[in-house]
Amino acid sequence: MILLEVNNRIIEEILTLKFDNAAAGNKPEAVEVTFADFDGVLYHISNPNGDKAKIMISISLKFYKELQDHGADEGLKKVYGNFLVQPESGYNVSLLYDLESLPSNKESVVHQAGKLKRNCFASVFEKYFKFQEEGKDGEKRAVIHYRDDETMYVEAKKDRVTVVFSTVFKDDDDVVIGKVFMQEFKEGRRASHTAPQVLFNHREPPLELKDTDAAVGDNIGYITFVLSSSHKRQSGRNTINSHTFRDYLTIHISAPRRIFTLA
Repeated sequence: MILLEVNNRIIEEILTLKFDNAAAGNKPEAVEVTFADFDGVLYHISNPNGDKAKIMISISLKFYKELQDHGADEGLKKVYGNFLVQPESGYNVSLLYDLESLPSNKESVVHQAGKLKRNCFASVFEKYFKFQEEGKDGEKRAVIHYRDDETMYVEAKKDRVTVVFSTVFKDDDDVVIGKVFMQEFKEGRRASHTAPQVLFNHREPPLELKDTDAAVGDNIGYITFVLSSSHKRQSGRNTINSHTFRDYLTIHISAPRRIFTLA
């Protein structure tokens, strides 16, 4: 299986290069890079106000307001501290690094910068993990419209946290490939006692979403991760990383198509 990293390699490589050059006493050079990922999330790496000694990393997420409702701003402040600055125009979050004042823990700083998108999502999961740990039931579920026509739901019960991704398959072949992949994914998860339970629903939403306006149709699928209270904390951290799962599924559906096309 193709595994996706939760960190962004472009961010890490550029920031590492800038830090290393500065540490070597080299004259800083300009940087201007804009790129997007699978979910249409936009990144911008630049020198604010043309100052080559400053590196700004910004991210734009269409659904960031929904993340803010679950404490994203506060969560990012805890992770990034003074690196977190007023977002540049057109972006939701910006980090600023001064090449004339390098951090002592450069590797850790670079790694956290690469996890910017992941850390934007983290507050939602942490909030509901806390609900579950405190035995709170009946708290309103989080609804994050992370793609134009797809949604992530997070809900806490006294004994578990559930994370549900709605998925829209483009055509019948994608449905078939997706169902086969999900079955294999479920079987693989059963081999680990610490991994969350994984469920797949086709056409209709799972029971957790029966009281919602969740989409119904032949091209609709739902993937559910169930994290029970008996799972270790490490599984909780891994579940935060599950925000990349839709990208992971897209790649595995697309790969057979490319093989058939080449053949």
